[in-house]
Amino acid sequence: MPEIGEVARIVNYLQKHLVGKTLTVVKAQHDDIVFGKVGCSAEAFEKALTGKKVLGAGQQGKYFWMEMSSPPHPLMHFGMTGWMNIRDEETAYYKPSQSKKSDEWPPKFWKFALETAEEPKSEAAFVDKRRLARIRLIDYPAEDIRKVSPLVENGPDPIIDKDILTEEWLGKKLASKRVPIKALLLDQANISGIGNWVGDEVLYNAHVHPEQYSNTLSPAQVKQLHKSIQYVCGFAVHSLADSSKFPEDWLFKHRWGKGKKDSATKLPNGAKFVFLTVGGRTSCVVPSVQKKTGPVAKDVEDEADEDDGSDRKEETQPAKRKRASKVNDRKQTVTQEAEPVENGVANGEEADENPSKPASKKRKSDVKAETNCMDAGSKKPERKAKPRENRVKGEAKYETTGRRKSTRVSGKGV
Repeated sequence: MPEIGEVARIVNYLQKHLVGKTLTVVKAQHDDIVFGKVGCSAEAFEKALTGKKVLGAGQQGKYFWMEMSSPPHPLMHFGMTGWMNIRDEETAYYKPSQSKKSDEWPPKFWKFALETAEEPKSEAAFVDKRRLARIRLIDYPAEDIRKVSPLVENGPDPIIDKDILTEEWLGKKLASKRVPIKALLLDQANISGIGNWVGDEVLYNAHVHPEQYSNTLSPAQVKQLHKSIQYVCGFAVHSLADSSKFPEDWLFKHRWGKGKKDSATKLPNGAKFVFLTVGGRTSCVVPSVQKKTGPVAKDVEDEADEDDGSDRKEETQPAKRKRASKVNDRKQTVTQEAEPVENGVANGEEADENPSKPASKKRKSDVKAETNCMDAGSKKPERKAKPRENRVKGEAKYETTGRRKSTRVSGKGV
């Protein structure tokens, strides 16, 4: 969830509470995902930061870091639910926590906790409930952090890289790809920092439909899209993601009631907004404003069909049957291509000669034939039946208890 504005908010708190101070206490709990997935560990993190002075804090899109008095430097990404808590400070964005403030420290789901030596002492903790965050160490000079992986693989930041993310640069980027424009904006390899809600806000402000292919935008649309990126991202960063300062006509102010009873479905100006899925993400769209002016992705489920009929002709019955036939053909093709994987090919096993017959569902005759073809030496020795004289002799007496019938055998073995 934290995007460019929310990360700017936490960088501001780091500058306020940690920069210029020495970290006298550094505690970390190892997490095979949060630390381990990026080749770091709790022990290495503690060793790298303990006794070091924090000289600065920086950001590129959704990534942020602390510049230490000497390398390595911690580089962090919040993922979906990560955040940085400052003791005795409300750092929450959008709206303060509704729950009663806990005095527990370090807070629940903490990954690392810091304490400064200088008075007044400051304490900070990185928390993540869903473990989708990433914490790593960059063993390069601070000025080279953005020149090495993973930041070097990411696109320019809309705020700090305005000299790169120009209208001309954006036009070339859009023209070089044929993907839904919303998907392009969310890809951090193209532009850093734009997430789901920022992407929707940008496209609404630019009057561009999220499904439209990126290489079909007109020069005028590219120009407006560039202005909208600068406007929305700039406002989010400069306001430190304080939603109380967001314009009242932003989608952000009204979009969060999806699926809830009596939730808003219109903006203050009366324009109706709907939700559809683009690139696997839920998008908030205002059909009356965001018109489709070019080809769109055909595999996107449009939940706004009923509301966006102005730019779609009603499909005839023959056309519907033809389209359904094509869909069935595609499904059949995909199924046929996927069958070898189900038969074990993807796991390095040899495929059955007849891939249409899953190995787990072989006929009994096939199993019997395979058994008969086994080498004689590999067969288990047959078990001989016990002599009758070794069996228990006696009469079987039956006892009935309720509905269940039990057998008691009396007698002695020979």
